[in-house]
Amino acid sequence: MINRLTNASNCSKSTHPLKAVKSELYGSHIGCKITSEWSFKGGSQAIFRPNLRSFNLHKRSLWLHASWFTSPQLAGDAFTLGTAAVLPFYTLMVAAPGAELTKKCMKSSIPYVVLGVLYAYLLYLSWTPETIGLMFASKYWLPELPGIARMFSNEMTLASAWIHLLAVDLFAARQVYQDGLENEIETRHSVSLCLLFCPIGILIHSITKAIASTSRQSKNEIH
Repeated sequence: MINRLTNASNCSKSTHPLKAVKSELYGSHIGCKITSEWSFKGGSQAIFRPNLRSFNLHKRSLWLHASWFTSPQLAGDAFTLGTAAVLPFYTLMVAAPGAELTKKCMKSSIPYVVLGVLYAYLLYLSWTPETIGLMFASKYWLPELPGIARMFSNEMTLASAWIHLLAVDLFAARQVYQDGLENEIETRHSVSLCLLFCPIGILIHSITKAIASTSRQSKNEIH
């Protein structure tokens, strides 16, 4: 009898895993392990031990998926994608302005649709409740430089502004190119300037057009 009690006392706490279960807490899954302990005093008990490591990994995974959409990497990728998207059109207008492929491509609205969608997406990600206040900071509802500088300190906002410039510059370059075709004016230099210095490119095109028009009038008077 004494030997039986001694053996029972030595084995009073026997723990063994039964199974792993999943419980849902605020939308996150926590892994739990059920173990059983037996003793003369408390009898048989089931103990739940949450797998905190599994919970932390799952929580970290959700945070990574959520933060990816607002990460600086996305802003950098959008910056590179937008720049690469417009370069082929500038190349065609400068390298082969009279080619049928160039004329057909410049009549297409596809690049503006792509840039517009990309811009709208970046604008959505960068928009905050303070955006309107920063844009129209003065009492007269006019933009002020300090507010605009603060707004563009965000990389996502800066990337959206770059896409905005790319779309407007390409549209202006196309107008210069088509006006050159209609009036038989050289536009390669003006189109090239529109890529980075759009107002200067438009100015140079206007000067070129005025010089070409004056030259033609002079030739007509001579003949």
